[in-house]
Amino acid sequence: MDFDHSPKVKALQKKLDDFMGEFIYPNQQRYREQTAGDDRWRPSALIEGLKPKARAAGLWNLFLPDSPQGGGLTNLEYAPLCEIMGRVPWAPEVFNCSAPDTGNMEILDRYGTPEQKDRWLRPLLDGEIRSGFAMTEPDVASSDATNIKSRIVRDGDDLVINGRKWWTSGAMDPRCQLLIFMGKTDAENPDRHRQQSMVLVPRDAPGVRILRWLPVFGFDDAPHGHAEVDFVDVRVPAANVLLGEGRGFEIAQARLGPGRIHHCMRLIGLAEVGLELMCKRVSSRVAFGKPLAQQSVWLERIAEARILIDEARLLTLNAAYRMDTAGNKAARAEIAMIKVAAPNMLCTVLDWAIQAHGAAGVSEDFPLAQAYAYARTVRIVDGPDEVHRNQIGRLELGKY
Repeated sequence: MDFDHSPKVKALQKKLDDFMGEFIYPNQQRYREQTAGDDRWRPSALIEGLKPKARAAGLWNLFLPDSPQGGGLTNLEYAPLCEIMGRVPWAPEVFNCSAPDTGNMEILDRYGTPEQKDRWLRPLLDGEIRSGFAMTEPDVASSDATNIKSRIVRDGDDLVINGRKWWTSGAMDPRCQLLIFMGKTDAENPDRHRQQSMVLVPRDAPGVRILRWLPVFGFDDAPHGHAEVDFVDVRVPAANVLLGEGRGFEIAQARLGPGRIHHCMRLIGLAEVGLELMCKRVSSRVAFGKPLAQQSVWLERIAEARILIDEARLLTLNAAYRMDTAGNKAARAEIAMIKVAAPNMLCTVLDWAIQAHGAAGVSEDFPLAQAYAYARTVRIVDGPDEVHRNQIGRLELGKY
């Protein structure tokens, strides 16, 4: 087994590290200032200014494999790059590698018609617009996607959409022009996995109404944001269906596989930041007559954090390798394992890092509290821990 990265990936790592060092890390305070106050829902001038630099450096759309539109990287090659970007939560957007656009671009690239690609994929790939993904609903247990209640009804050459969604990431962004909506076109189909379809809905279509923005542990993630969105008699052309009616569940599974591994890659980057901050803090703080670093509990936590991070990284790289060599479906156990392991790992590491910082750890003077909010959320998004554990258990039992 070769655990080393290829020369191509090492060169991209170096280029990305240099970019982060020159443009991202020194600008974290500036970004916080731009996303504070009443105008925080406006796009960040900092990010918009850095996008052309990232594109010129060849660090653009790296996430999209097997497509002339993307970086031409496999999942395994992209993994260490995504980890570097994940060290700063807003950094992926600079490289046009942020959710939910990455997942939306992947399914448009894979399943979109030439007309759909021209209207929506091209401007997304160019970073001209942003998008949202409208799947989760407040009135049902959305961990089971077959529970979705929203309806999509054909009326001549149009589709009429009714439903209420929430946690639609990106819907608050003024640049959001597209919502990919999942609802039922054939609620009576005996195959529960053929009842749903996905439809491309312009954000400004009549009947689409933002009801409220949804903060996460008090953080609103402006200007990106998450929203509860009402769709009332929204009418779009029938040509806006992705892949075909009844294919929505299939698309969702194809979309969420890579999305889950991208989350885990970014989480590992954040975990490394948490461990770095913890080490620096316990080395500089003195309590009861000696530095915290000399007290055994912190040595144990630092050691355990390193073990947990490296375990999660190896699991993630293995999942990426399986996706590349056997396909997403064959790698479903590996994807499920990292989706459980990585967020739980990060929650643990950040909890220790917060504890090391004392009261400062829960303040906004350090990035730990917001990172913890993100980590805890990822234990729910793209399928909660329980769903993935059930899948892993069934697959394991199936061997016997």
